[in-house]
Amino acid sequence: MTDLFQYTFFQNALLGSLLASIACGIIGTYIVTRRLVFISGGITHASFGGIGIGLYSGVSPLLTAAIFSVISAFGVEWLSKRSDMREDSAIAVFWTLGMAVGIIFSFLAPGFTPELSSFLFGNILTITSQDLILLAGISIALSVFFGIFIRPIVSISFDREFAKSQKLPVNTFEYILMMFIALTIVACLRMIGIVLVISLLTLPQMTANLFTYNFKRIILLSIIIGYASCLGGLIISYQLQVPSGAAIIFTSIIIYILAKAGKELGNKRTKARQQF
Repeated sequence: MTDLFQYTFFQNALLGSLLASIACGIIGTYIVTRRLVFISGGITHASFGGIGIGLYSGVSPLLTAAIFSVISAFGVEWLSKRSDMREDSAIAVFWTLGMAVGIIFSFLAPGFTPELSSFLFGNILTITSQDLILLAGISIALSVFFGIFIRPIVSISFDREFAKSQKLPVNTFEYILMMFIALTIVACLRMIGIVLVISLLTLPQMTANLFTYNFKRIILLSIIIGYASCLGGLIISYQLQVPSGAAIIFTSIIIYILAKAGKELGNKRTKARQQF
């Protein structure tokens, strides 16, 4: 196992795991707090349209996926605010549109497209230096943005109407944060895949939320839990020769179950002591 650390692909996987955990830990906390999981799932599947267009046109699939995802995120945000369109309907429009466009263009793409499988199911061991640069850029941008605007973001996350009453530019913040959600999803596609990426944006936050309701602490714990999940998933993937994306999410679920069971056991012991 220790021999793996001398290989560049494994070093890239470790660094990519850390950067993805930072990005997902930050924006995922906003997603879970605002209850935007379904919206994020819609953006995730809509990104497939950009991937299909990229494979067909010969342009970088990550670039076209980023453009398609951001447009979809803005479209969902705009349509969901209209009185004649329900939010779930707006999500369904872009979810199905993205998948349909992706399937059509991936089939029309000339030659064999081996990259398609990695985008669907993820393979962290295949991430390149370009993927690391993208993840690093997203992580730094999120860290700076949340560091500067943490107070208005927390206000919008917990009480949107109160934030509006305080004259905060709520709509502007929401569009910017939707853009960050879309870009984070795209940056993690090659690592986790379209099918599973939403899990990395929610499971660590759900686990962290078992122990604290403080926004900043949830972010910190989510990053730690997310990285632990990635490391555990890499080990499982290496030992069992299974896809790394699925192994990472499986590890995340195990950590959540153990944390949930541990908390409930601790609560029972506390109640038992109080009775005596």
